[in-house]
This record gives sequence, structure tokens and C-alpha cells, in this order.
Amino acid sequence: MSLKIPTPVFILTALFLLFPLTTTTTLQDLLRSRGLPAGIFPDNVKSYQLDREDRLEVHLESSCMAEFDGRMYFDRVVTANLSYGGLVGLEGLSQEELFLWLPVKCIIVNDPSPGVILFDIGVAHKQLSVSLFEVPPSCMPQEVMLEKLERKEGFDFQK
Repeated sequence: MSLKIPTPVFILTALFLLFPLTTTTTLQDLLRSRGLPAGIFPDNVKSYQLDREDRLEVHLESSCMAEFDGRMYFDRVVTANLSYGGLVGLEGLSQEELFLWLPVKCIIVNDPSPGVILFDIGVAHKQLSVSLFEVPPSCMPQEVMLEKLERKEGFDFQK
């Protein structure tokens, strides 16, 4: 009885099946695969990292503001624990409520079928339509966003 040694072609084929070459995924694809909408983070994401403990670190080109149902402020780096349907322990994201900027502690989509996403801002929970987060929003530097709002709302500030 002779022992057959696997051929190099067989070994390479097995390795490619076990470890595909294309392991690069966009942040939007990652979010969708975890039951979250693709547009939670703005369009100026430079890179992201997900470690073995599912700690997500998102690097933006610069800190900025975006509009969903209200204004959100993104630090240059936003971190959270990523689970299926949730970003928990968020750091680097704030939401404006009644002229106050409150840190967003977690974002949860319990069941995507009703189309509701929950934002926990500590003192309250805010429910928004998931459809607001289908596409990454444009993110503008804070000064540009405030200038845009001043023009939109007709305010005329004098120095």
C-alpha cells in the first residue's frame, strides 16, 4: 500500500478555497452583513478596522457634520462594538437635540422589517426610519454646515 502525497495544484486550490484573495470589504458591505443600514457613516470614510473582538474603528478624512433627521457630528475617529443589528458603546458621534449636542451611546436595529432604527442618546431614545440611512450622507466641516443653515433659515448675523 502506497501513501499518496497531494499535488501542489491540489494544495493551492484548497488554500484558495479556504482563504479567498478578495477579503477586502467596504464599510457599507460590512454594516449590511451585520443587519445595519449602509449609510450610518458619512461619505468621507477614509478607512476602517474591525478587530477580533468586533471593535469597529472608523477613520474619517476629517471631523464633520451630516444631516439625517437632524444634525449629527462625527469626530475624525468613531469607535463602537459591532454586533448583529447594533453599534454599542459608540464614541465620537453626537446628535443635536433641542440645541444641545448629546453623545450617541448606541445605534440598534432590532428588526429591519418595521424599518426603524433606534438611537440611544442617554437621556432619551430616538426612533428614525431606516430609509434615512440607506445611502451615506454628505459630510461637511462644521463651519460649512452652519453657514449653509444660516442661509437656509434666513438668519443674518452681523459681526
